[in-house]
Amino acid sequence: MLEHAAGQPWIYPVLLVFFFIDGFATILPSETAIVGLSALAMHRGEPNLWLLGATALVGAMAGDNMAYMLGRKIGLDRWKWMRKPKVQKMFAWAHYELDKRGAVLIFTARYIPWGRVAVNYVAGQTGFRHKTFFFLDAFACFTWVGYSIGIGSLAGHWVHNNPLLGVGIAVAFAVVLGVIVDHTLRWWHKHLEKRDGEKKDGEKKDGAKKEAAAADTGTAVNAASGVDRSNPAG
Repeated sequence: MLEHAAGQPWIYPVLLVFFFIDGFATILPSETAIVGLSALAMHRGEPNLWLLGATALVGAMAGDNMAYMLGRKIGLDRWKWMRKPKVQKMFAWAHYELDKRGAVLIFTARYIPWGRVAVNYVAGQTGFRHKTFFFLDAFACFTWVGYSIGIGSLAGHWVHNNPLLGVGIAVAFAVVLGVIVDHTLRWWHKHLEKRDGEKKDGEKKDGAKKEAAAADTGTAVNAASGVDRSNPAG
């Protein structure tokens, strides 16, 4: 069935809808479809990888921008799934990171299934400039499509005589690599957050030192002029 579907023209509009929905309501990570079909294409020549890539790119961008518009129109608590503690925690994380490093977050979040949904909604809800979001998301989606097709193609080359085994290896490899990328990006963002906190603490300490130095200078000047400003009656 999978091999038959891969060669049918209707596979592309079906995939387009799948990639579109994944942008604002992840049910099954759309990476699995790209890598699986890419692996199959290495054996059968179908589906066409260029059409698959174009379909994934258009669908992903449309889905991400739909999430952005929904975030702007309905906010972050309209639907029941949005009010779940885990989802709200993800929204809070995206809100904080978007304020700190919006461009980096929009790009890297495309590689984190639920992360990208949260970031897309929050970008719309916070009024992040849509034109900037559009171009950052386009670049992120383009690299994400190439990354996914590359994984599928590589796995497809490993198994020459069994295309379905190639599909299974490709999907399993994508899932494992996705977990690694997910944890790596989360660790990186936490590292940046920690560095921001240390920088902020350093700025506070520097400010306190400057205030203390200014106070000491004022006292010295007053003492030199014979005026004790700490005692108005004197």
